[in-house]
Amino acid sequence: MSSCESDSYARSGVDVTAGYESVKRITPYIKSTYRPGVIGGFGGFGGLFEPDFSGMKRPVLVSGTDGVGTKLKIAFLMDKHDTIGIDCVAMCVNDIICAGAKPQFFLDYLAMEKNIPERTESIVKGVAEGCLQAGCALIGGECAEHPGMLPEGEYDIAGFSVGLVDYDDIIDGKSIESGDVVIGLMSSGLHSNGFSLVRKVFADELRDPGQHIPDFGCSLGEELLRPTKIYVKPLMGVIEQFGKDIKGVCNITGGGYNENIPRMLPEGIRARIETSRVPVKPVFDMIMKYGAVPVCDMYSTFNMGIGLAIVVSEDKADRVMAGLYGLGETPVHIGCCVSGEKGVDLLW
Repeated sequence: MSSCESDSYARSGVDVTAGYESVKRITPYIKSTYRPGVIGGFGGFGGLFEPDFSGMKRPVLVSGTDGVGTKLKIAFLMDKHDTIGIDCVAMCVNDIICAGAKPQFFLDYLAMEKNIPERTESIVKGVAEGCLQAGCALIGGECAEHPGMLPEGEYDIAGFSVGLVDYDDIIDGKSIESGDVVIGLMSSGLHSNGFSLVRKVFADELRDPGQHIPDFGCSLGEELLRPTKIYVKPLMGVIEQFGKDIKGVCNITGGGYNENIPRMLPEGIRARIETSRVPVKPVFDMIMKYGAVPVCDMYSTFNMGIGLAIVVSEDKADRVMAGLYGLGETPVHIGCCVSGEKGVDLLW
């Protein structure tokens, strides 16, 4: 692009030189995620990846896409952008692993009212960290400047990930039966769901998001921005140990328990969740208190302290839980499966 074209574009609100500076800043983070399978370098029109199908009889690609939602509003208030990228990766990879797929690569899309290179670097640094936690490569993406489309100083981010699983190893929940056990893996906090309600509940408190909350051990803003936990490594580890003993996996995301747990169940099976066993984190208690939110609404909106649920047969439960402990998790036996109309019962 010639200098006169750059000047004209800048007058329209798009700073091309800021784009160049952003690319220079984010390139090291992107390259830090490279793994076997990545082909070529960063900056091409498409990200190239050669999957390893060795040992697989019938490879299946599993894809997922998602964004971070209105949690971004907290990042804007705090002017803290280094964890939002982790959330973006987590929201995609935590979905595709429910089928038993191991994430291979990730792409992101960042739309900004104005490209601020330092902020862009911080966001993409978080994306790269999320990819490292998930063991996948960041092979491409787009940073788009949209003056006039977004409120001043704001941005939106979304991602896309592809995983790989052998057809015979797909986890589809079809083998789940009455008597099976539901094991929960603890969440890091709110993750990235329900923030429209969260922002309404804490509307007054968010006028000063930096205020310290003793129960959190940090400020309100920092607690709300706590990044979504990525479950790839513990789940892939337990699948490697127990294979088909892992009958079903559920990411407890938007819609809480009511919408997500039935997704992994076959027809004729209900899950019974004993809420007294769920390790409810202080942030959820605070939302109930400040917002007078009924507990049933909490469980239909938030993860309440359990971010991923796994179903195994009763005779394998203790061994699977021991395996999860060995992988650094603190698994919780939160319920069981029974015969009945497909769905979930929350026992109070």
